[in-house]
Amino acid sequence: MAIVALAGPKEITIRGVLLGIVITLVFTAAQVYLGLKVGLTFATSIPAAVISMALLSAFKDATIQENNIVQTIASAAGTLASVIFVLPGLIMIGWWAKVPFWPVFGACAIGGVLGVMYTVPLRRALVSQSDLPYPEGVAAAEVLKVGTASRNGAAEGKLGLMAVVWGALTSALFAAAAGAKLMAAEVAVYFKAGSGATGIGAASSLALLGAGHLMGITVGMAMLAGLVIAWAILVPVLTSMDPQPALSAADQALGMWSSKVRMIGAGAIGAAAIVTLAGLGKPVLGGLKSALDAARKAKSEGASIERAEQDLPIFIVGLVTLLAMVPAGWLLASFLQGGVLASLSLPLVAVGVGYILVAGVFAAAVCGYMAGLIGSSNSPVSGIAILTILGASLSVGFVGKHLVGPEVAHALVAYALFVTTVVLAVAVIGNDNLQDLKTGQLVGATPWKQQVGLLIGVAAGSTVVPLVLDLLNKAKGFAGAPNVGVVGDDPLAAPQAALISTLAKGVIGNNLDWGLIGYGVLLGLILVVADFVIRKGSRERYSLPPLGVGLAIYLPAAVTAPVIVGAIAGWMFERAVSSATWGETAKRLGVLVMSGFIVGESLFNVGLAGLIVATNVAEPLAIPNAMGETAHMLIALVLGAAIVSGLYRWAARSAQKVAA
Repeated sequence: MAIVALAGPKEITIRGVLLGIVITLVFTAAQVYLGLKVGLTFATSIPAAVISMALLSAFKDATIQENNIVQTIASAAGTLASVIFVLPGLIMIGWWAKVPFWPVFGACAIGGVLGVMYTVPLRRALVSQSDLPYPEGVAAAEVLKVGTASRNGAAEGKLGLMAVVWGALTSALFAAAAGAKLMAAEVAVYFKAGSGATGIGAASSLALLGAGHLMGITVGMAMLAGLVIAWAILVPVLTSMDPQPALSAADQALGMWSSKVRMIGAGAIGAAAIVTLAGLGKPVLGGLKSALDAARKAKSEGASIERAEQDLPIFIVGLVTLLAMVPAGWLLASFLQGGVLASLSLPLVAVGVGYILVAGVFAAAVCGYMAGLIGSSNSPVSGIAILTILGASLSVGFVGKHLVGPEVAHALVAYALFVTTVVLAVAVIGNDNLQDLKTGQLVGATPWKQQVGLLIGVAAGSTVVPLVLDLLNKAKGFAGAPNVGVVGDDPLAAPQAALISTLAKGVIGNNLDWGLIGYGVLLGLILVVADFVIRKGSRERYSLPPLGVGLAIYLPAAVTAPVIVGAIAGWMFERAVSSATWGETAKRLGVLVMSGFIVGESLFNVGLAGLIVATNVAEPLAIPNAMGETAHMLIALVLGAAIVSGLYRWAARSAQKVAA
């Protein structure tokens, strides 16, 4: 099979690689914080593309393909940070007191490299020869085309950079006001309802509002349904069944949610995730078969491959995959060294490497297909993580079943979590690779250069994850962890990691509250049926994603409520401008403002964590004042509303000027 070596457009350049790495470092830090706070991350391709176009426009020889490489490198930040859905579990169970750099870097890097390698053979079938919509990949390509096609496009690119900057600055200042105690960090009200109690809370967070806008109205409505189920039905009913008159309304409601309602939410997430993935089984298998058929056909016909169809050579893919198993085995062996499982190192490492190899291929293929179907941000990564931890726990538990004692169980849980981290890195980078390759196909990029670009992004992101995770652990700690030596007293929820570690402990220690989880599973199945009925009844116009509903039951209301507000606000804004000739430009600028919200607040809080550690003071920015709690809440509400409405208006006015 010959490769046509024709000169192509400028793609991989030193300036582009350096810019991509810088954006990756910044966005990864932001994503780690957001994931630990809310249990969700966002796609970084579009804001990275806009920043790239605005900065590289200073060079006359910059090309759309060069900008595409920058967003490809930076897209690793939006996906690789998802490993924090598992990693904090090792701190929560007390296995790690601090985050070690090399094991975490190794898990991210090895998993990321395998994620790229596993999805290279799938590109032709799932991208070039597929009618999958790839919503985020297509959107990123459109942004690149608009930004480089005309004078108006260049003007929009510069406005896009301003949108990200304005969003970042305002959200950082808003977060600083909460850190200085000049406004409430949470707006909440709890009350007694007969012998029970309930209430609602919302964090003062522009980042969460931005996340809601990016998720869209469909996910927002699903989370609203989950909020209603949790706080208008389950919490008041269950607290009424277990009266606690001595407790305040807040303590009674929050106590019931954390001890029982949350486990029901976990069951709903698990059931919805498994059913969702099962529904994808047939198309994923079909996609894999098509990929293998395409590879065999190309080899047998000995056809020349055009530049736009050139992947990394399959020999290189296979060699890198096999070579990656060596550091993977060493990493797993080092994790077990000196512990109670040292005598089982050989079989446990063999099981771990085999699991990474086999489960990784499956996870990458499934996630890659889901990226094409619904986009990388909406892919049910939670479902992959749940299935992976269940499989890993059963596998390592079987190997160590003849050993007894709490220390053995503890070590097996930790090892299962570590193996799952690697597999999850494989899955999310596989998801991202195919999404990026779709963007590349639409802008005339060279696939193998994009694949190399993503490997660079994986290396950069893998460096940031352990550093930021350790800093946040020292400054704030994580809910449910021992938090020995932690400076602050407001731990991060890390909701996904809490769920995954709970499942691992339950499977290996056989101590899960299966009754509550069973009710959650039943609820999840009901939600799946409800979603099916809504889709069919509306001819696919509407849906109620069951994973979104379950997640809102599982997450704190303080996190869920602002996400819902952001989804509704974004829907109202986009509906208001949709009929205007400049409407699409306004929508894109709105997306970039919201991306800035996430980046600004997240980076501020990472910086604040550094200040907390450096000063050994839990609230180093706090300014004493005489205002009461109600006044602080009103300030947060009014200021937040003013910032959001003001920047939406700015986006609309700026879009009009570009179109004029």
